[in-house]
Amino acid sequence: MSPSPPRPRRVAVSSAGARRLLRAVRLIVFDFDGVFTDNGVLVGEDGREYVRCTRADGIGLEAVRQMGVELLILSTETNPVVGARAAKLKLDCLQGCADKGATLERLLADRALKPAEVAFVGNDVNDRDCLRRVGVPICVADAHPAVLPLARLVTRRRGGEGAVREICDAIVRARDGT
Repeated sequence: MSPSPPRPRRVAVSSAGARRLLRAVRLIVFDFDGVFTDNGVLVGEDGREYVRCTRADGIGLEAVRQMGVELLILSTETNPVVGARAAKLKLDCLQGCADKGATLERLLADRALKPAEVAFVGNDVNDRDCLRRVGVPICVADAHPAVLPLARLVTRRRGGEGAVREICDAIVRARDGT
């Protein structure tokens, strides 16, 4: 039995080694909880949920959108807070996806995208299939240890603390050569 090929080394999203991968990205698909948020939740006595996000993400997302990169949130949960944040950021949003991997596969086929043209940003075990299906799998710094080995790129920032903005800024730098 021959040895399996070595896994690509993980690098920081902002590193020079990430530029080649990020330059080719035409679609970024984000998980929501633990990526846009710090994975915490406040629950009011009426049962409504509240999450903490950073406003800085919006500026980064708009810069990437202006470069022609498509953006989408793909979430297992159906939660009004996800839809509200997506609407505020002008992001397409698919919620209630029991099989995120199959949904992502259909998105790639529908948009005629190659895996190398797609980044997925995740943080937990329900993101495994998506991270395996794209050419640019990205995890936030505080991702669950079970998914970190699937990432080619890892942010320095934690989910909800500027990880999305870090990814966007890295794509802008990769595209404009700075």
